[in-house]
Amino acid sequence: MVSRHRLIGAGFALAALAVSAAAQAYPDKPIDYIIPFAPGGESDITARFQQPFFKEFFGQDLVISYKPGGGGAVAWSQLNASAGDGYTWMGINLPHIILQPAEKEVGYKTEDLAAVYMFHYTPDALLVEADSEFKTLEDFVSYAKENPGRATISGSGKGSANHLVQVTFDNAAGIKTTYVAFKGTSDATTALLGKQVTAEWGYTTVAAGQGDRVRMLAVAMEERHPAFPDVPTFKELGYDIVSGAYRGIAVPQSTPEELRRQISDMIGRINADPAFRKQMVDAGYALLDVDYEDMSRFLELKEEEYIKAAKDGGILQ
Repeated sequence: MVSRHRLIGAGFALAALAVSAAAQAYPDKPIDYIIPFAPGGESDITARFQQPFFKEFFGQDLVISYKPGGGGAVAWSQLNASAGDGYTWMGINLPHIILQPAEKEVGYKTEDLAAVYMFHYTPDALLVEADSEFKTLEDFVSYAKENPGRATISGSGKGSANHLVQVTFDNAAGIKTTYVAFKGTSDATTALLGKQVTAEWGYTTVAAGQGDRVRMLAVAMEERHPAFPDVPTFKELGYDIVSGAYRGIAVPQSTPEELRRQISDMIGRINADPAFRKQMVDAGYALLDVDYEDMSRFLELKEEEYIKAAKDGGILQ
């Protein structure tokens, strides 16, 4: 007679084989890749950059869909209602997923989102119009010190990456500027080009798109951006600032750990491809490789940074 313990052991072994086989077969159908904003934004653009590489490497389609509303909160609050079978991915953004629930009730908490990879960020940059009197960051800082509050700076939204870096830089440089929040980067750039503001807290993608119509005074990166080798970093100029709008991917909380790691590895493989990297860099983005294993620590550090800046700027009490 076969013992009960032996039968149970065999059952566990079969279950483990089934899980392993399922992992090896994944993906065997298209992935629903939900962007929590309207079409045409940078989250959409970079997801579309990923599409052909995913198809080439893994033989399935990334099917992009959109669920805008609440600055992303509508989609993020609904993510965990989806099955954790690996076939629902959702774009996530920083500082959004940290500051939104810290500021008010939005239907989700940061820890509700199972982030598996942060694959890039759009570096913050201080930009002026091409014919501006400010040729260097030092020129701008000198003006701001002599004229407290008179330097007006457009940016995308309140509590955004642009707003936080404005607060952080003002504190670091010992200046006071006036932040003017616009609905999005496009509107903030229009205000700059129309000379409605002194400067713009925008992104390297603005410079990539506007070309010689704008001048970047500095970028918030560890090293100079490959597409803009003549533009210094804030760190070079004495300001320890590395920041921007970060983008990654999350899955429902019910997704098993093994599958989370597998998805993380898949995104990492796309991120490592030289053709993908070139496409991203040429468009003004900066590659980032925070995988599933490093995600918790990364989010802890960003939360500390964002909450401090938001309190300093009066965004949070």
